[in-house]
Amino acid sequence: MISIQTDDVDIGALIIAAKKYGTGAVVVFDGIVRDDDITEMELEAYEDVATQELVKIAKDATEQFGLLHVDIIHRIGRHAVGENILIIVVAAGHRKEAYAGSRFIIEAIKAGVPIWKKELTKDGERWVPGEHGHGNPKAG
Repeated sequence: MISIQTDDVDIGALIIAAKKYGTGAVVVFDGIVRDDDITEMELEAYEDVATQELVKIAKDATEQFGLLHVDIIHRIGRHAVGENILIIVVAAGHRKEAYAGSRFIIEAIKAGVPIWKKELTKDGERWVPGEHGHGNPKAG
């Protein structure tokens, strides 16, 4: 499953679905809203382009690391501290490939998928500069 969505997902169900014939390792990345003195995080995406990029990243990771299964779910909308925002589940024949594939996916997402984060605090809000140079999506 590759998805940009507001709803949370059942990570346990994703793990079960990833255990296909030949799977020797499943790696799960669960990125959550961290308590960095914020009350909530708001995420926005250029959904069509972001989804296309996630599909390409999943395909590239599958080919490069011989993955047997890939799920990437990135949530958008407003989320409280402790909530899931990015879930990646990969399966491979061996742990080395599963770990490498998962790492490749998260780094590729950070490098160029058009998703923006705004941190909400008791004193206001601030856009979080992305590692790939994307800042405020409302800025021209």
